[in-house]
Amino acid sequence: MRRTRRTRQTGGLPGPSKTRSAPLVPVLAFAGITVAVMQTLLVPVIKDLPVLLGTAPADATWVMTAALLAGAVATPIMGRLGDLYGKRRMLLASLAVMVAGSLVCASTDDLVVMVTGRALQGFAMGAIPLGIGIMRDELPRERLGSAMGLMSSSIGVGGGLALPAAALVAQHADWHALFLGSAGLGLLAMALTYAFVPEPPLRAPGSFDVVGALGLSLGLVLLLLPLTKGGDWGWSSATTLGLLAASVVTLVLWGLFELRVPAPLVDLRTTARREVLLTNLASIMVGVAFYAVSLVLPQLLQLPASTGYGLGQSMVVAGLCVAPLGLTMMFVAPLYARISARHGPKATLMLGMLVIAVGYGAGLGLLSAAWQTVLIAVVLGAGIGLAYSSLPALIIGAVDPSETGAANGLNTLMRSIGTSVSSAVIGMVLADTSVTTGSVQTPSMEGFRISFLIATGAVLIGLVLAAFLPARRPPAHPVLLASGADARPSPPPVLRAPAESAGRTVRHDGSPSTGP
Repeated sequence: MRRTRRTRQTGGLPGPSKTRSAPLVPVLAFAGITVAVMQTLLVPVIKDLPVLLGTAPADATWVMTAALLAGAVATPIMGRLGDLYGKRRMLLASLAVMVAGSLVCASTDDLVVMVTGRALQGFAMGAIPLGIGIMRDELPRERLGSAMGLMSSSIGVGGGLALPAAALVAQHADWHALFLGSAGLGLLAMALTYAFVPEPPLRAPGSFDVVGALGLSLGLVLLLLPLTKGGDWGWSSATTLGLLAASVVTLVLWGLFELRVPAPLVDLRTTARREVLLTNLASIMVGVAFYAVSLVLPQLLQLPASTGYGLGQSMVVAGLCVAPLGLTMMFVAPLYARISARHGPKATLMLGMLVIAVGYGAGLGLLSAAWQTVLIAVVLGAGIGLAYSSLPALIIGAVDPSETGAANGLNTLMRSIGTSVSSAVIGMVLADTSVTTGSVQTPSMEGFRISFLIATGAVLIGLVLAAFLPARRPPAHPVLLASGADARPSPPPVLRAPAESAGRTVRHDGSPSTGP
């Protein structure tokens, strides 16, 4: 096997040693968990937001919507900026924006200011694809699988762990303390990143596509806004339908523009490859399945027992019952690495989705006691963890190293679209099947079960999509660096980067080539 040398632009030295890269994985995972906490930070106080902010319930939902929209916009943009100007640099910038947003929220009771701060917090979601890209560039092959799995799962880990912690803080302190805590986590993540995460030398050719970024941002806002607010506006209202139509037109025009520029924000030709396209579509289905359990179990646990099916638990206990979802996702990362090393990420993705389907299927009959919800959370956490861990490996195996950040940013965006669709559909189901308890409308057991069936259907669609992914077995032997240390898996054939129009390609080691 031909030996390859991976060198840094600054000194021509081999890649990092195992000793130097040892703290990199926990530091990046902590950064990912920190930004993911923003998704569920306010869940324990969401019903009180109208009173806390002195506004109408429909307006208070903008506090959650702003973070979602900003996160969706940030993931592909920050990924591309990382490919161009440095992933570590953009990771630190993402965390700094999150800290600023947290401090803004901690200092206000005004709705507009709060929404602004929440948008800044949500913008930090771009840190997760940046972390995956750094791992690809810096880690030896034997550590890459489990590391990427942990980083990819940090979305669920942070969300799951934040629920009980935020509930505990909200019950015993002023709610602004939630934002002070998130600012502290962000500062700690920045300090650890600055100290222990190196700046990978690989850079993508070209410049930042400003017009493409603005077009994608507009299209995503026009798409996600009616998905998140359609329940308030009415799904057949002129506003909802008009925004959805405008999103389709905007995204089509954006796609046509991206196909014509030499250095696009998103390389749609790469995205159209079967492996990338099917992986992104399957990611939407996994996102739908992941968010369903987050919507159903906390409500079921906190409904009063007088309803006949509610479990009557406190906010803190409900959070603790759901927390195993995130913990299990974190603990299956090493298991994913072993399964994927033997059978490939496609098999691991399919196994994960099968486990999710089993978890939701069993959940249809296991909703009558708190311990049963814990069991459901554990099974679903294992399945979602395996599925989420497989996604970056599938994407990375299909794109050029110089496109890692942007490609994983787009994949993270697909998961966000899945959670948005899940929120809209399941929210509508729970509203339409609600029952009157006294003078209050509460979700019904029928609605919870229908929600589980929807999640099961989504993951089965994802399973079919995954079955059509090309089978790729990992290499039998590692590629050797000049020093003899293990490196990453053998790269795919040379893929054309955005600089193709300039008559060159970029190889796996980052060196330009004028050959075919």
